[in-house]
Amino acid sequence: MSLPCIAISTGDPAGIGPEIALKAALEPQVRAICRPLLVSDRSALEIHAKACGLSPRIVTVDSAEHAVSAEGVVSLLERKQFGPDGSSGGELKLGEISAAHGKAAIDSAAAAIKSAISGAAHAVVAAPQTEKSIALAGIHFDGYPTFVARQTGVDPNDAFLMICYDKTRIVHTTLHVSVRQAIELITRERVRHVIDTTHRALRKIGIAAPRIAVSGLNPHAGEDGLFGSEEQDIIIPAIKDAQAAQILAEGPFGADTMFAKPGYDAFVVMVHDQGHITAKLQARNRTAGLTIGTPVLFSSVAHGSALDIAGQNKAEPRAMVEAITRLAAQAPAA
Repeated sequence: MSLPCIAISTGDPAGIGPEIALKAALEPQVRAICRPLLVSDRSALEIHAKACGLSPRIVTVDSAEHAVSAEGVVSLLERKQFGPDGSSGGELKLGEISAAHGKAAIDSAAAAIKSAISGAAHAVVAAPQTEKSIALAGIHFDGYPTFVARQTGVDPNDAFLMICYDKTRIVHTTLHVSVRQAIELITRERVRHVIDTTHRALRKIGIAAPRIAVSGLNPHAGEDGLFGSEEQDIIIPAIKDAQAAQILAEGPFGADTMFAKPGYDAFVVMVHDQGHITAKLQARNRTAGLTIGTPVLFSSVAHGSALDIAGQNKAEPRAMVEAITRLAAQAPAA
């Protein structure tokens, strides 16, 4: 039996995505657990490799099934994004925001997901994208979870982001929307749905009876209605619904104290910053974002594309290695 293949979408080609993808694919610990397959434009990879002093042997394959795991070798599922035959409609300019870069990032991600849908790749890891470049390309994008959902035919409302680092897992009820819109989206049904999806995801990775802590929305989880009624009207009823279905969900807890509580397998938060601030303070540049609720195993790094240091050999691949390691542990061998 061969190692599972992890397709790695290289993200914004003008940022650090190709650099950390190359560095991760060359890591001995990564090659020991999977067959990394980069999905990218060859010329973009070569530009980053040269700029960072890397000299891998890039081998083009026509399917993820043919990806290899060998020292100094990087398998590539090639996308024609730049150059005379490129589809992005522009040229690569490191460190800059442009529609061409946005098109390339989305093209690589879609191709990687397609390889996983077909079964040729076992899972997908995505390097960081630049949302401004994607917007300039006229492409609707509000985060990888909903993107993966649309690519796999799942209702975007059924996909959620689980940030992972060390033994901590944080799931977001709402993600890349305004705070005003997030409050409108937080309903009893949605909170119950995110708890249920979290429970199923934890069971899928081998936790037989997951314990889930749920945050409040307001300061101190509302203080019994003193600081808002969302906890009493929405979140507590949703938790009770989950408990009635034999799910071990507890809360709501204040988001400023919840993460210090021991014994929980995951923490469900209501809005983006409740989870991201905690994760980025505790595990800067080594968090992985796992999409749950879709049929494809998909993870992304939880940091940005760092346009300011692109091509300078300064980017650390720790978050990418973390994401690959988590997915390889869940993916079956071929």
